[in-house]
Amino acid sequence: MAEVAPAYLGGTAVQTDSRPVYNPAHAHEIVGMAAHCGPGVVDQAVRAARAAAAEWAAVLPRDRKRLMREAAVAAMADFDALTALLTREQGKVLWESALDLAGAPYLLHECSKLIERVVAEDVTENERGRFIVRRRPVGVVGVIVPWNYPVLLAFNGIAAALAAGNTVVVKPPELAPMALTKTVTAVAAALPPGVLNVVPGDGAETGDALAGHPLVRRVLFTGGVVSGREVMRSAAQNITGVGLELGGNDPALVLSSAVVDDELVKALRHSAFTCSGQICFAIKRIYVHRSHYRELVGALEEAVNEIAVGDGLNPESTIGPLITQSARQRVQRLIDDAADSGAAVRQLGRKVDPATWDEGHFLLPHIVSDIAQEAELVAAEQFGPALPILPFDSEDEAIRMANDSEFGLAASVWTQDDDHAFEVARQIEAGTVCVNVHRAGASDHTTPFGGVKQSGIGRINGWASIEEVTDVQTLIRRDDAASLPGPH
Repeated sequence: MAEVAPAYLGGTAVQTDSRPVYNPAHAHEIVGMAAHCGPGVVDQAVRAARAAAAEWAAVLPRDRKRLMREAAVAAMADFDALTALLTREQGKVLWESALDLAGAPYLLHECSKLIERVVAEDVTENERGRFIVRRRPVGVVGVIVPWNYPVLLAFNGIAAALAAGNTVVVKPPELAPMALTKTVTAVAAALPPGVLNVVPGDGAETGDALAGHPLVRRVLFTGGVVSGREVMRSAAQNITGVGLELGGNDPALVLSSAVVDDELVKALRHSAFTCSGQICFAIKRIYVHRSHYRELVGALEEAVNEIAVGDGLNPESTIGPLITQSARQRVQRLIDDAADSGAAVRQLGRKVDPATWDEGHFLLPHIVSDIAQEAELVAAEQFGPALPILPFDSEDEAIRMANDSEFGLAASVWTQDDDHAFEVARQIEAGTVCVNVHRAGASDHTTPFGGVKQSGIGRINGWASIEEVTDVQTLIRRDDAASLPGPH
């Protein structure tokens, strides 16, 4: 029997039109049927969230913490089955799906620790009067997430919003909605009705209806730049605040003081090719000092050649397929264009199951060297298993090339000189710059994460997430009103 992922709003599963969800490793295989919610269902979900908002905001901190931790336990139900389901609908290997799903209970638990701080008030009393600065929930928060890490990215927003006393409506990604919808439904069932709701559907109809709803007071969106602009446009109708975590074209700078050893090479490989390169927080281009250039290119080619591409359910696979055929074709075009322009292109890795290769959206990993900075493979967010490597002669040149991008999500600096690494990092135009690491999890839950330039607006993680989903309110009593300017 096919998996089914209905909408869930106001504490009840709601049947709507549904659409098939396909397995990118076996493109004709239907994984399940997910709801497709039109504006009417979105309106019902938002109104259910609005109806529950005042009561949820009034829940005592200790009770809200307890409920969130009970919800974290509920998020772990059917963990193994959901891990396999997520791999089937998204394509990535099982350990990645498990990491993705584990984000839900982890973030619910971690954000519950912030509740006491959320409700604390900053009180100043002096001869002028009494001044109170406090945070209050915005009300209904819309959360819209992409298909690459849907559960983890959704609960970045969900957990913070709930901890701050908001209610939430989630729109899962159209291409991989099943595991997230089921996880949100399990968590929602552990909370009062209407506090958490989920409306699967597409971006053009469902996402637009959510972002543009007049009762939604904050929209947290993760995804591409074009879609992010559409969310901003929809939200602007009601002057709704937005938080946007958009694309990235993350550079890695390997300085002259770096040592090209096995640890460095494997770290670069992991960052660039995990999830087949379909992560915004992944190395998309490497700049290496010319003294190390040929050595690093050769070492990476050797390391990347160990990658096994196949169905994510197969334990032999180290990476899975791309999400769609059009995504695979786009990355292949970028690779072909680089080759046509004279770059050295090496196709590497192996096919786990050659007999079923053409059934999925598979693409072997590629290392591209001797490529120009202006090449589209370097300038674009390729979002696939293709890694360009470029040499530099001076650090000023490396920094200039790293900053020569419309994106500014993250970057990394690799060197044996820790102090110098931070000097270089401060000159890079990115929201996060790591030293000798560049992978999911490097941006700790307690540290702000987000982009500059076209990579987004706002920050997530820990208290930064709380700030995104609360408004600051100032309460004032003046005891010296007679001394204020103007007539009395």
